[in-house]
Amino acid sequence: MKKLSLLPLDTVEHLVQPDDFHEVTVDSPAVTIFTDFKQHMPRVIEADTPAVQAGYMMRKAHVRLQLVVDNSNELIGTISLKELDGQHLQIMQNQGFSRQSMLVRDLMIPRREQKVVDYQQLLDATVGDVLDALQLNGSLHCLVVDHQAHHIRGIIAASDIARRLHIPVEIEKPATFVDIFKAVNDMI
Repeated sequence: MKKLSLLPLDTVEHLVQPDDFHEVTVDSPAVTIFTDFKQHMPRVIEADTPAVQAGYMMRKAHVRLQLVVDNSNELIGTISLKELDGQHLQIMQNQGFSRQSMLVRDLMIPRREQKVVDYQQLLDATVGDVLDALQLNGSLHCLVVDHQAHHIRGIIAASDIARRLHIPVEIEKPATFVDIFKAVNDMI
């Protein structure tokens, strides 16, 4: 039997993660940058979760986006830290909602407004193709659906692409009601 020596941790510099071993470029296959729900559990949150609690939990877990599910664990929308920020909560308060009564379902982006790409299309695309599509649509993320199997297969996030490419990724979102409301209030 071989004798092992245990060493102090102070000589270790970096916590390794799987992405560290897979170099990604804009020409890499698009499937290398999507979160496949066949391999990773989707990050979900229940629609009836208080919005303030959801924001706290997401920040604490370093999560920017979660899939919102109903009581049957079916997707009904998405929620990001952007929807849970103070500005959005303040606008809802101005409309008569109390901060403590706001739920994730009140602030989420509903299922019908989600952007999707078909998994079969993704198989023939590059990371650059996906990035172009996200930028063209002003989307920070899109769901990956498998129309043949009739299920939501995964998700692609611009922040994941930026992290994997080691470059900043700029996505210009189209102006929303919240943006217009904020701009008008700033002028007053």
